[in-house]
Amino acid sequence: MALYLVRHAKAGQRGRWDGPDHLRPLTKAGRAQAEALATWLANYPVPQILSSPFVRCVQTVEALAAKLGLTIETVEFLSEAVPFEPALERLPSLPDHAVLCTHGDLLPDLIEALVRRGTVIDGAMDWRKGTTLVLTREDGVVVRAHAVPPPDDIDQG
Repeated sequence: MALYLVRHAKAGQRGRWDGPDHLRPLTKAGRAQAEALATWLANYPVPQILSSPFVRCVQTVEALAAKLGLTIETVEFLSEAVPFEPALERLPSLPDHAVLCTHGDLLPDLIEALVRRGTVIDGAMDWRKGTTLVLTREDGVVVRAHAVPPPDDIDQG
C-alpha cells in the first residue's frame, strides 16, 4: 500500500519574509496548490496526516485535514534542516495511505536512502513545491516510488 510524501506548496520567498522562517506562510498560489492536493488526496482512505511544524507545511495539508475530519500531527522529524534517518525509520510503521508533509531539503536524502535499500524509482523524481512522492510498500518495506507533479503550474506568487 501507499504513503504520500508531499513537499509543501508554494510559500513566500525566504529573502522577502521578515519574520522567523518557520512562520513563513503559503502564497496565494500555494493555497491553490493545497486545495488541489486536498481534492486529489481526499479520494484515498487517509487515516493520518503528519506534518513538519513549519507553517507552510501545516497550511499545505490543512484543507485535506478539514475535508477528512482529521487532526494534523506535527512532528519534528519532517522539519527543515533535520537528518533524514528519523523519517526513514518511521516509514515502515505508518498506516497505509498516511500523508506526510515536509521540505525540499529532506526529500532527496530520504529517496536516496530508500534507493540504497532497494526501492525502485518509476520515472523522474520531481522536487518542486507541491509535488507528491507516492511510496509503495510491501510488508512495510518501500519497494517503489514515483513523483506526482504539483497539481498546477501557477507562478510563484
